[in-house]
Amino acid sequence: MWQQALCFPLSLILTVTVSVGWKMRVSPVVTVSRGEDAVLTCSLTTGKMGYSGKITVKWMARQTNTPPFFQCSVKNDSLEEPNPCAASGLKYSLAGDPRHGELSLLIRKVELSDNGTFFCRVEAENNVRWMANYLEEKTDLYVTAQPQIASLSVVNTPCSSAPWRLQCEAEGHPLPHIVWLSASGLLEDQDETWEYGPYQRISCIPYLEEEQVFTCRAENSWGHAERSFPEKTDHLMLILTICGVVVVMLSAGILVYCLKRNRGRWDSDSPADGGQELQPVYSDVSCSFSAQVDNGASTLQSEHIDTVYTYVKTPQ
Repeated sequence: MWQQALCFPLSLILTVTVSVGWKMRVSPVVTVSRGEDAVLTCSLTTGKMGYSGKITVKWMARQTNTPPFFQCSVKNDSLEEPNPCAASGLKYSLAGDPRHGELSLLIRKVELSDNGTFFCRVEAENNVRWMANYLEEKTDLYVTAQPQIASLSVVNTPCSSAPWRLQCEAEGHPLPHIVWLSASGLLEDQDETWEYGPYQRISCIPYLEEEQVFTCRAENSWGHAERSFPEKTDHLMLILTICGVVVVMLSAGILVYCLKRNRGRWDSDSPADGGQELQPVYSDVSCSFSAQVDNGASTLQSEHIDTVYTYVKTPQ
């Protein structure tokens, strides 16, 4: 009996000693946008107590008693060995080296499904000194997402008293609010809305084919998104596109016409069988000039002869 009474204070002393020697710190909340990388900060301080055994890092999601989705072990006796806990290209890896007390979790390209609570745990090797002790802290990952219109279509499920309904499905985080717009303005008290999961909301309004264009607009604190049914046509862009196509076709036609016309001229100037070709004809042209000094004392005369080449067509 006295042995049990002695063992309990001894184990308590060991646990307190380890807790004093090892300290863990985490970020209470980490906020990141969907599609970006997130780092859940978790660091370990071992104090003055040296430890060269194996360190095991575990990360759990949602509940602390669930199996770890990420786990890595490394010997704390040498820093020359490569870090086995860091891996490029994987969804989960450590952002640092546990031998330096860096236990932060790197999540690449987070999705809305990653939103929630995570637990960082570190375990020492099971031996007499450490008694399989571990430390664990909780951190929350908050993934934000601008609204997106997942779908907008007409379905035959009744909405209110109408046989057809226009249904809009939007997603985002925080959960977006949906409003309906028409040419006359905001539609009030005509829609039915319900949540479909933690990040999706569905809304519908009565729809008749002869009615006008309706717009579904989803809003939250990070932005908004909207889509119309039937989809609006950008008339200006359509006109510019048509004009561009016409200009390109006209330019191509003019270019082809000019090429054909010039080619026809070249063909007409080239010799053909039984035709004529150009032959050079040589002739001399003389040119003379004279100059007289005002006092009549001297007279200068000169004659210059040039050869001129004249091309004439002669029969072959």
